[in-house]
Amino acid sequence: MPEVVIAKPREGKFNKNAARRVRVAGNIPAVLYGPGYDPVAVEVDPKQISRILFSETGHNTIFDVEIVGHPAAKAMIVDWQREPLKDLLIHIDLKTAGGILDQVLREVEIECLPAKIPSHIDLDVSGLEMHGVLRVGDLPRFEGVQYINPEEATVAHVVSIREEAPTAAELETAAAAEAAAASAAEPEVAKKGKPEAEAAAKKPEAKK
Repeated sequence: MPEVVIAKPREGKFNKNAARRVRVAGNIPAVLYGPGYDPVAVEVDPKQISRILFSETGHNTIFDVEIVGHPAAKAMIVDWQREPLKDLLIHIDLKTAGGILDQVLREVEIECLPAKIPSHIDLDVSGLEMHGVLRVGDLPRFEGVQYINPEEATVAHVVSIREEAPTAAELETAAAAEAAAASAAEPEVAKKGKPEAEAAAKKPEAKK
């Protein structure tokens, strides 16, 4: 399960004294921001943040942030400050990841006996981070079942909103627009060629 950071909105003035009061209460001040997300001043548990920073993926870890009164967000640690003498966290910046799961492959080809055909194939995507990819080679293995698709074929990946692949409806709309533009241009081309054809028809033949 991904780490869940519970953040409490900070209110009032955001100065050194206010930040000191947050630390005295056992939390650390933080700011959450990112594309499509208004910056929010919050306070978080330093133990949770330290656990993330010292994890295998470190500050690249994508985790859930829950803030009362705000939509939940996927985020990662982009900057942090420590007190030099006691080496304690005193402030962090969190940035929303803005990632979405894009399922590229919904069916796979397999080779097996009829009795071995699985009714479905489950794939855990909870640990998939931004730009992470799961391929056919990552699918679970079953006894007597062999995947025909190339192992490097993408099953699902996490992309930013800007990189989201166009839907089939969007592709059809774009194709229809291109076809309409092409058909609209055809009469104009024919019109340009018409005077030349008429002139050629009216031109007297050379006498032999």
